[in-house]
Amino acid sequence: MNTTTGTLNRLSRLAVAAAIAAAAGLAQAQSTVPVEHAKGTTEIKADPQKIVVLDTASLDTLDTLGIEVTAVPETNRMPPVLAKYDDKQYARAGTLFEPDYEAIKRIAPDLVIVGGRSGDKYAEVAKVAPAIDLTVDPKNLVGSVRRNTETLAMLFGKQAEAEQKLKALDDSIAAVRLQAAEAGTGLVVLTTGGRMSAYGPGSRFGLVHDVLGVQPAATDLEQSNRGQSIDDGFIQKTNPDWLFVIDRDAAVGREGKDARKMLDNALVHQTTAWQKGQVVYLNAANWYVLGSAGLTALQQNIDQLAEAFAKAR
Repeated sequence: MNTTTGTLNRLSRLAVAAAIAAAAGLAQAQSTVPVEHAKGTTEIKADPQKIVVLDTASLDTLDTLGIEVTAVPETNRMPPVLAKYDDKQYARAGTLFEPDYEAIKRIAPDLVIVGGRSGDKYAEVAKVAPAIDLTVDPKNLVGSVRRNTETLAMLFGKQAEAEQKLKALDDSIAAVRLQAAEAGTGLVVLTTGGRMSAYGPGSRFGLVHDVLGVQPAATDLEQSNRGQSIDDGFIQKTNPDWLFVIDRDAAVGREGKDARKMLDNALVHQTTAWQKGQVVYLNAANWYVLGSAGLTALQQNIDQLAEAFAKAR
């Protein structure tokens, strides 16, 4: 081999090596994708396989899109839409409030999803594994659900499924808004431990007013996570055309005074809502546990109101 040929061969080998290195670098760069979420942006492994979920609303959306998960939060009882996750085939990775960091380390997940009640633990979880926070903004509930759905769909290649579900959701909201325009006033009440609280526009249950367009029967309610404490006299005085009731005790599986029994009294009987049979006992698990923030829970909640308004015609 002459010197020229040897030099060319060496240059060729160097070119091939450089090409291989460049390809490897490109492949490595494409092995993760940036995911924007409530706490910033995190690089997540493309097509993650081992997924830990510490937020039931996100679990609802993942399940709706047909995405399998590895571990779920420990709860007394999953909401009905997530009943299959009571099965012990799914590992447990802590509760909705307290992640089990050692369990997460053992699983070595490609992705951990926090949100809602577990959202405050994002920083600690992110030290253990790649994590995103899908906490929704109660002031923009539907927009948040859409954002989270599209984020998960992008990450798992479920864009077609997501588009179909979101289109159905938008259509349902538009239809209920037309019904609500003729429905009159409404009051959202949560019962727990023999007590009642009312929630208005801009509250954690403001979906009824802010999105679906039901006119609030009370316009000056306290804006707090616990709502405004009320009694039967308040309901009688406010006199809503519709009474929407969330039984928290039933939602969390706790013994307590049944909401139906609490409201079955002389003062509430005087309201238009009671006299017209327009007292709607909402799906408490969907509204309270899931916060209407999961894709199926939100759709079911809107469908329930659509059915109630249709029956009143």
